[in-house]
Amino acid sequence: MTFGDATVVAMLGPAHGAPVTLVAQPTAPPEDPGGRGEDFGKSTPVGLVVLIVFFVAVFFLVRSMNKHLRRVPESFDPPADGEQAGDRKD
Repeated sequence: MTFGDATVVAMLGPAHGAPVTLVAQPTAPPEDPGGRGEDFGKSTPVGLVVLIVFFVAVFFLVRSMNKHLRRVPESFDPPADGEQAGDRKD
């Protein structure tokens, strides 16, 4: 069913006395390219700066993670007889 320039869809509930749900969506004009205007797909220098900042942040996060992982012991089992808890064979 159409109502002016909007399409209306009516859905009845399980019984005839149930409330009616209406969904209205205006029809798009034929000259509208669907959001792909003149500037679609173009980036700005600000986008490049943001991307470079993200890459630098990821680099330092990976570097920090590697430093912390080197400090993790090879095994969390209790040390054998004669070894100190802080000693580690490299």
